[in-house]
Amino acid sequence: MSEMVGEVVTLVIMAFALGMDAFSVGLGMGMYELRLKKIFNIGITIGLFHVWMPLVGLIAGKFLSEKFGVFATVIGGLLLIVLGAQMIWSTMKKGEEKVISPVGFGLLLFALSVSLDSFSVGLTLGIYGAKTIMVILCFGIVATVQTWAGLLLGRKVQGWLGRYSEALGGAILLAFGIKLLALLW
Repeated sequence: MSEMVGEVVTLVIMAFALGMDAFSVGLGMGMYELRLKKIFNIGITIGLFHVWMPLVGLIAGKFLSEKFGVFATVIGGLLLIVLGAQMIWSTMKKGEEKVISPVGFGLLLFALSVSLDSFSVGLTLGIYGAKTIMVILCFGIVATVQTWAGLLLGRKVQGWLGRYSEALGGAILLAFGIKLLALLW
């Protein structure tokens, strides 16, 4: 029982880290006048993408795990480290951020862009042998709530917080990648 609780806590923390980009981008988008119905739809769409993308990654990861064993686990850990480092690095870059309109195709593109990292994490978790239902529930629910929080909070605060939240998410993914590799040695 305690092993399952530990896995759920780990998955929620990972989901929180992955949802940071949805939160930070939602924070910026929330500064535009969006109706509550639109905020609700954006959150649901992002949540669904955070279910679908890790599911595809989990399936691919389980396949790789059966074929490549420990080598695949090393690749998964390295993917998390690279992804976390990339998230941290992107917060340090100075430049214009493009804002995608959260309507129609723009909403789908927005949801895909903030959930691509959950594919690689799903790949890693599939290699590691995580429970599929727990992963997609945790990722989907947490991403939805974080998106809503970002959009709603964006109506109230300045955009500087979003940059720091993405760096925090990157640091968490980086730590989990290191932890995964450390378990091998």
